[in-house]
Amino acid sequence: MKDIDAAYHRLAYKIFAEFTGTIAVPAVLAALLGKWLDERYGTEPRYIILLLAFAFFSSAVIIFKKAKKYRDEYVSIIKKDV
Repeated sequence: MKDIDAAYHRLAYKIFAEFTGTIAVPAVLAALLGKWLDERYGTEPRYIILLLAFAFFSSAVIIFKKAKKYRDEYVSIIKKDV
């Protein structure tokens, strides 16, 4: 039983870390690149908005795919528990 609880916790931490990175990294990079492009070309806030929107949608797609993968991992843990 302790092994199953440990597996749940490991999976939860793994999901948290990956989803946090999947959201934060593209958003930060998009903001930095968008700000730099806007300053360089004098188009404020065009590029920052476009790149943040792209980061949002790409993160959403990646999270959806990862969620399916983690659902399968969770189901396999449950099957071990039964």
